[in-house]
Amino acid sequence: MTTPHSTDDLGPVNASSRPGTAKGHTNVGARSIDGTTPATKEVTNVADEAPSEPRTWRFWLVLVSLCFALLTVSLDITVMSVALPTISHAIKGADEQYVWVSSSFLLASTVVQPLIGQLADIFGRRWPMLISVLLFMLGSGIIGGAHSVGMLIAGRTIQGLGGGGQFVLIEIIACDMVPLRERGQFLGMVNSAGAIGSTLGPIIGGAIAQKDWRWIFFMNLPLCGITFGVQSLFMRLSHRKNPSWGSALAKIDYLGGFFFIASMTALLLGLIMGGTIYGWSTYHIVVPLVLGFVGWVGFHVYEALPMCKVPSVPPHLFGTRTSLIGFFLGFDAALLLLWATSFLPVYFLGVLGVNPLKAGVYLLPFMIFSVPSGIVAGGIMTKVGKYKPFHFVGFGLSAVGFGLLVLLDENSHKAMWVCFEIIASIGMGVLMITVLPAIQANLSDADNASSAALFSFMRSFGFMWGIAIPAIIFNNETDKHLGMVTDPSVAGAFAGGKAYSLVSSGFVQSLAPEAKKQVIDMLVVGLRPVWYGGMAFSLLGFVLAFAEKHVAMRTQLNTEFGLEEEKKQETSIDSASA
Repeated sequence: MTTPHSTDDLGPVNASSRPGTAKGHTNVGARSIDGTTPATKEVTNVADEAPSEPRTWRFWLVLVSLCFALLTVSLDITVMSVALPTISHAIKGADEQYVWVSSSFLLASTVVQPLIGQLADIFGRRWPMLISVLLFMLGSGIIGGAHSVGMLIAGRTIQGLGGGGQFVLIEIIACDMVPLRERGQFLGMVNSAGAIGSTLGPIIGGAIAQKDWRWIFFMNLPLCGITFGVQSLFMRLSHRKNPSWGSALAKIDYLGGFFFIASMTALLLGLIMGGTIYGWSTYHIVVPLVLGFVGWVGFHVYEALPMCKVPSVPPHLFGTRTSLIGFFLGFDAALLLLWATSFLPVYFLGVLGVNPLKAGVYLLPFMIFSVPSGIVAGGIMTKVGKYKPFHFVGFGLSAVGFGLLVLLDENSHKAMWVCFEIIASIGMGVLMITVLPAIQANLSDADNASSAALFSFMRSFGFMWGIAIPAIIFNNETDKHLGMVTDPSVAGAFAGGKAYSLVSSGFVQSLAPEAKKQVIDMLVVGLRPVWYGGMAFSLLGFVLAFAEKHVAMRTQLNTEFGLEEEKKQETSIDSASA
C-alpha cells in the first residue's frame, strides 16, 4: 500500500515509488532513491522550454528563510576570526587551544555532509533542516555561556554539525524548488546572502568584541529563532513516507558513513595541525594524512561494491565525464577562493603594514564584487541555458587576477591591488554559482540531495586545501630566503615554517626599521610563488572545462520533493491536461 505524501511528520522517503515525469520534461537517467538505477548517460537533446509559472508568496518566504539561514551561519564563521584573540584572553587555556577552537567547526561541518544528503533522501528535507538550525542554535548558546576551553570546543563542534547540515540542506531545498535551468539564478540569490554574511562578519565581530564577546554568539539565538519559526510554519515540503521506521533506518549507509567520517577526520586533522602544531614533515601530520587518503579511497571502493546496498555517495554520480569534472571544478573553485582571501590579508598585513581591521577593509572589494558577479552569472545562465562559457570566464579571470598579483610589492599603488583583487573576485563569484547546475545537468532530479551534498563536501574540502597548500608554499619560500634578513634572531623567528603565523599575528610591525624592510622584501619574494600557484590551479580548471560536455538544462522539475503548494499546482495542471 502506498503511503500518501506528508509534510508535517518526520517520515522517511519511500524509495520504491516516484511520481511520473512532468509534462514536457525529459528525465535524464532517472533512478530511485535507493540508487538501484544509475544515471550515467550524458544527454544532449533535452528540449528548450518556456520558463515556469510565477512563484507564490510561500516560495519567496521559504527562499528568504534559506538566505537568512546561510547569512547567519556565514556571519558566525567569519566573526570567529576577529573574536578569537579576545576569547583567548578571557578564557583560560583558549590561547593554547586556539587551533581547535577555530577549526572544530570546520571539521564537524565537513565530515557529516554526504551523510546529511542521504538522510534528506530518507527522511525528507524539512526536519533535518529544522534540527540543523536547532543544533547551530544550541552550539551558539554553549559558546556564549562558556567558562572553559572545553565548552568552547564542544559548542563549536555542535555548531559545526548544525552549520554543515544547513550548508547542504539549503542547496538541496533550493534545487528541489526550481528546475535545473533556473537554479543558477536562485542559487545566486541564496549564496549572495552567505557572501554578505562573510563580509559583515569581521566588522560586526570587531565591534561587538570590544563590548562583550559573548554577544557575538548570543545574537545567533534570535536569528536562528526567526529562521526556525518561518521554516517550521511555512516550509511545507513534500516527501514520501516509508511503511516503517525499520525500513527507513535500514537505508542508512552505516558502514560507509563510518569509513567516510573516520577517514575525513584523520585527513582534516592532518591539515589543521600541519604548520601550526606540528611541522608538515613530522609523523604527527604524515600518518593522519596517509591514513585519511587511504581510508577515503577505501570508502569509494566500498560504495561501489554490491554489498553496499544504499550508498551515501552513489558511484553513478561520477558516471559521466561532465559530472566527474564538475565535482573537481567545485573543489578547485573553493580552493581558489580561500587561496585568495587567506593570502591577500598576508600581503596587506606583512607587506603594506596595516592592522587586522584595515586588512579586512582592504579585502572588501574582493568580497563585494564576488556577490553581484555570481548573481549576474546565475541570471544569464538561466536565460541562455549554458554553463561551459561561465567556467571559462571564471577560471580565466581567476588566472589573470592571480597572475597580476605577482606584480605587487610594498610600493604598489592602492589602485593596482584593488583592480587585481576585483578581477579575481569576479571570476570566483561566477564559479561559485555555475558549477553545481553543470553537475546536475547529467543527473536526474532524484539525485538532487546526493549531488548537492557531495558538491558541498568538495567545496568545504577545497576550503581546507585552499589554506593548507599556499601556506606550505609561502612557508617554504620564506625559509629559502631567510638570508635576506641579517638579524639572526629575526630570521630564526621565521625559520621552520612559521612565516604565515607570524605575519598573521602582526609580528612584522614590531620590528626595527632595518629588519622590517628586510622582512618585507623577503615576504614579497615569498608571496610570488603563492600567486603563481593560484594561477596554476586556475589554469587547471580552465583546461578541464574544455572536457565538459554541454547538456541542455531541464526546464521542468521532476521530483517527489519540493514545496507542497507547488506540487499541488503541478498535480492540478497534469489532471486538467489529461
